[in-house]
Amino acid sequence: MSKRHFTLIYAREVKKQLQVIERKYYALIRNEIEAQLQFEPDVETRNRKPLKRTVVFEAEWEVRFGPNNRFRVFYEIDREQEKVYILAIGVKEENRLVIGGEEVEL
Repeated sequence: MSKRHFTLIYAREVKKQLQVIERKYYALIRNEIEAQLQFEPDVETRNRKPLKRTVVFEAEWEVRFGPNNRFRVFYEIDREQEKVYILAIGVKEENRLVIGGEEVEL
């Protein structure tokens, strides 16, 4: 049985959120999103987990990656349509989560 392939759909806000992240990380972010979320977005791992409560943009899940796991991608899954909606991309700096240049309450 082959793995189901999910289509990745980016919210409009994501483009603006990326503008405050250093350009040198764009390929890493894109590659990680594709690797982590195209085939098993709803499988919990050490760095991918469902959120206990809605923190950002009504997201249900979070995946962490990059240097010191500093990048956070928040998403929701439509299993019937086999789509993953990328709702927000942020940077975790110590105890702060910054999305689009603005600190978000954790």
